[in-house]
Amino acid sequence: MKTDASLSYSSQHLWVKQLSDNEYCAGITDYAQDLLGDIVFIDFPKVGSTLSAGVSCGLIESVKTGSDLHAPMDGVVSEIHEDLLNAPEQINDHPYRAWIFKFTSSNPEQFAALLTAEQYQQTIG
Repeated sequence: MKTDASLSYSSQHLWVKQLSDNEYCAGITDYAQDLLGDIVFIDFPKVGSTLSAGVSCGLIESVKTGSDLHAPMDGVVSEIHEDLLNAPEQINDHPYRAWIFKFTSSNPEQFAALLTAEQYQQTIG
């Protein structure tokens, strides 16, 4: 499976990209989208909702199954990727371009604790 060395990763298969000091975006990894299969629906976290690292904040559904989205860091959701509402399959096509939500971190120190691409690659085999 592909990883992007410019991103950080959670153990729950989300990638995180830092946009500015406390602003980030997150999406699911190539490994996760491959396991899920054809993605058909996303239950996004609500804009303004509070995120707690490791806690479910949304749901992604495929033709095979549903899987919780677990917040990679503490924070507040600032935006969802509205293009995915009508075309969730973009995640299958381009998992590292199809971010799911943006958030403002309330604990930016957590970013350093996320996995590097190499570390994530080791966890998935």
